[in-house]
Amino acid sequence: MSQKVLLTSKEVNIILHRLACQLIEKHLDFLDTVLIGIQPRGTFLAERLKEVLKNEYNIPNVSLGYLDITFFRDDFRRTNKPLEANKTQIDFLVENKKVIFIDDVLYTGRSIRAALTAIQSFGRPSGIELLTLIDRRFSRDLPIQPDFRGRQVDAISGGKVKVCWAEQDGEDGVYLVTS
Repeated sequence: MSQKVLLTSKEVNIILHRLACQLIEKHLDFLDTVLIGIQPRGTFLAERLKEVLKNEYNIPNVSLGYLDITFFRDDFRRTNKPLEANKTQIDFLVENKKVIFIDDVLYTGRSIRAALTAIQSFGRPSGIELLTLIDRRFSRDLPIQPDFRGRQVDAISGGKVKVCWAEQDGEDGVYLVTS
């Protein structure tokens, strides 16, 4: 198994700031906008973005929630191992708000399709956008594209994009893992 560095810790940090600036350009004060991290790995990116928006760009009122999509996926019954659901934590209304889904990697689009279904339990947003750190653009099963992307990656079908976060993995970085 080989591993190639796609993004270093410094590059991840630069991308976080660029994505934060793009969000500010479009959503200004975030009064009608909420961030929703897709469980499990989108939550690290969502937390980091909220931190950058608050501490670096002085936007104090960014609403952040976490959405578990486990049982909304179209493939959740196709596995032999028991699934472990994560916790949905949305303590605000999404009714008539602009929702920004945040996930680490956009691959087939199936997770985002599940998130679109799951969010309906919390109201009807005025609009939904997608922010991803990595866009594996030639791997889509569904016609879903990010509105904000950190980096596009063209990986062969056997390759896996591994995103590491300091909070869980001890380092920030993105790797292409091939067998």
